[in-house]
Amino acid sequence: MAKKESGGGTPATVALTRAGIAFTLHEYAHDPRAESFGLEAADALGLDPARVLKTLMVTADGRLVVAVVPVSGQLDLKALARALGAAKAAMAERGAAERATGYVVGGISPVGQKRAHPTVVDSSALDHATVFVSAGRRGLDLEIAPADLVRVTGATTERVGR
Repeated sequence: MAKKESGGGTPATVALTRAGIAFTLHEYAHDPRAESFGLEAADALGLDPARVLKTLMVTADGRLVVAVVPVSGQLDLKALARALGAAKAAMAERGAAERATGYVVGGISPVGQKRAHPTVVDSSALDHATVFVSAGRRGLDLEIAPADLVRVTGATTERVGR
């Protein structure tokens, strides 16, 4: 099922293995001084940043939700609110994001979170055969078919990035 280049053993990889979803792990040397964890991953792995997705925790009308967008752009909070049928969306506080997911910021995976949250994956992810998301820790990404990412997270796809 899973092909490992190195690393492993996170809640994300456990969840994918249990779900029978194929993925490949890619480890890289994380620099704690990096300003953008996602762009650092794209650069370290030699990838087009449009294929590397960041996982952001957001509050929409008071509930925590997950937004997954390319690291090459930004999350459009108004578009996310519309996609969720919410009046307003704002970035979640760091502590709330970490408590709700069980991951640290910079290593939050959309897969294997402590609790399931409504998830929206930017529809541009579907333009690629595979995409890269955090595997649950800084310096470890997993490569997965976008349709499998959507399925395992129960996500909807909408244009929420810009």
